[in-house]
Amino acid sequence: MTATTSKPVTEQPSETVRLTRLANGVRVISDAMPGLGTVSVGIWVATGARYEPEFLNGAAHMLEHMVFKGTATRSAIQIASDIEAVGGQMNAYTTRDTTAFYVRLLSGDLPLAVDVLSDLLLAPTLDPTELDRERQVIIQEIGMTEDTPDDLIHDLFQGQAYPGQALGRPILGSRETVRSISRDALRDYLSRNYAAGRLVIAAAGDVDHEAFVDMVGERFGDLPDREGFDMALADYRGGDLRREDDLEQLHFMLGFDSVGPKDPQFQASNVLSNLLGGGMSSRLFQEVREKRGLVYSVYSFVNPSIDSSLFSIYAGTGPDQIEELVGVVCDELLKLSHDLTEEEIQRAKAQAQAGQMLALENSMARAEYWANNMLTFDEPILPDAIMAEVDAVSRDELLALSRRILSSRPTVTALGKLKGLEEYDRIQARLAA
Repeated sequence: MTATTSKPVTEQPSETVRLTRLANGVRVISDAMPGLGTVSVGIWVATGARYEPEFLNGAAHMLEHMVFKGTATRSAIQIASDIEAVGGQMNAYTTRDTTAFYVRLLSGDLPLAVDVLSDLLLAPTLDPTELDRERQVIIQEIGMTEDTPDDLIHDLFQGQAYPGQALGRPILGSRETVRSISRDALRDYLSRNYAAGRLVIAAAGDVDHEAFVDMVGERFGDLPDREGFDMALADYRGGDLRREDDLEQLHFMLGFDSVGPKDPQFQASNVLSNLLGGGMSSRLFQEVREKRGLVYSVYSFVNPSIDSSLFSIYAGTGPDQIEELVGVVCDELLKLSHDLTEEEIQRAKAQAQAGQMLALENSMARAEYWANNMLTFDEPILPDAIMAEVDAVSRDELLALSRRILSSRPTVTALGKLKGLEEYDRIQARLAA
């Protein structure tokens, strides 16, 4: 691919936020936060588990690990010690849509952070000995997930919602794929997906935008914009997945196809989730825990990807309580389509707005917010615009959205002693009542 502009183009969407698009397609965004002496900076790459062919499942996560194992100019210990020697903190993560690498440190050390981050992405050695060692680390990580049922249930749920698709496969991969992914395959994945047009480099805190752009341009300005692996589009299927296990609790999830972040009703889905199971005053918490004592943990949430989302409920209960729990959860879901009060709607809106604004008091969260904006919308969406969208959500919109969500085929996932759990068809019938 070729660049569409011959020189960087800068926009200023707000008093503190500035965005520059380099000629090769790298997007550089900063948010100046007066009064801070620190800065958070990171590189977000539009690639994750859903960009992987099946035989490469786990490659994005493995690559996230491997770049820290040494570069052309730094050993693994030097990567860590260069940042920690100035009191900084460094980490990374992989999702199904994104891979991110970030640093938080004193603002005067921003050039060091950009240098280290660029080293990780542009010059990792992917040493074969380190790769073999890291395979074992990731296999241990897979084992840790399998030993943590309230983590495992989410992977099982995702896989049942999107069966046979990259979006449904685990981010960590499987033991088989982790053992089989070669150094050449990782290098090819890096070359193809860590391309200019897929990078957003964001900073928030005590940051000067022009100086930041110069640092980024010096290191990433010549990065080519190649064709990488395509994102496999979401194809929600739903259905039933149960795994018998000798656990003290039965871990249960129920969910539905919902609207993605680009849909005009996305903020309404967040409000609806808050109302149903987003806090101690929510319907599920009050009915399931406070009134009936069926659970310690119950909540609903919206799990978004770029082009879709899941509207989901999790609960952990005793095997003898699961029948009552499922009945209550289904009843509460059905009420969403005809019984909503203005008081609880306003409370759910306030939760959504306060949660957003409280998170943005943190410089790392702000950098991540702007990066995700660019990866999803290719433009910065100001928090005030989000607040206005939440304000505009109406009772009629919530009622219509709840009916739309419940019209999709449910996804049911359970892990534990399953004897008391109703058959899928019975649960589906309850939700159609």
